[in-house]
Amino acid sequence: MESKKTILVIEDEPHIALGLKDALEFEGFHVLTSPTGKDGVHRTRHDHPNAILLDLMLPDMNGYQVCEELRRLDAFVPIIMLTAKSQEADKIRGLDVGADDYVTKPFSIGELVARIRALFRRTNRPSEVMNFQLPGMTVNISAHAIERPGKQPEALSFYEVELLRLLYERQGQPVSREEILNKIWGVEANPTNRTIDNFIVKLRKKLERRPDKPEHILTVYGFGYKLVV
Repeated sequence: MESKKTILVIEDEPHIALGLKDALEFEGFHVLTSPTGKDGVHRTRHDHPNAILLDLMLPDMNGYQVCEELRRLDAFVPIIMLTAKSQEADKIRGLDVGADDYVTKPFSIGELVARIRALFRRTNRPSEVMNFQLPGMTVNISAHAIERPGKQPEALSFYEVELLRLLYERQGQPVSREEILNKIWGVEANPTNRTIDNFIVKLRKKLERRPDKPEHILTVYGFGYKLVV
């Protein structure tokens, strides 16, 4: 019998934390809660959760700072940011500091659980693609990292890896937005085209010499994206 996945909820409002705990435990997850950013970092270090739900507004540290600390501890643990802010800039900043996804309050438990389950399913998906070369770097899919000679590896988040994996498997061929959304996020997660765009922006910053003039991750206007190796 498969053991329960552990989810850490870092949320300072007790009624929200308790509501998430009850709902997620009803769905079969083991849930830990932390009321502050520092406690959440401590819990992550000692309890090694399988995924983290991180509120943006915390009493001691903001969610961006906490996310950066969590990424220093674990480059691969999936982090979903919970935010009341709907501005695009806030979401992009969350993705830039290492969040894998975001859900804007108020959200439905059904949507949140769908995103978590889709993420866990894709974590276990086998792939023959382990790594590939770009000028001056190796994209190491299995290690979730970009490796450059003489430099520390640069971590890739879960969704960045899945997006690169799909584009590489179809390298040189356009991949539609619809296919990307369905295969990576799943239709039940109710993602948007802007979700893809945000991750493309992040990947271009990591992979391209000039992100504003990409050579490898190209836009196919009105359709989607393609990877040129």
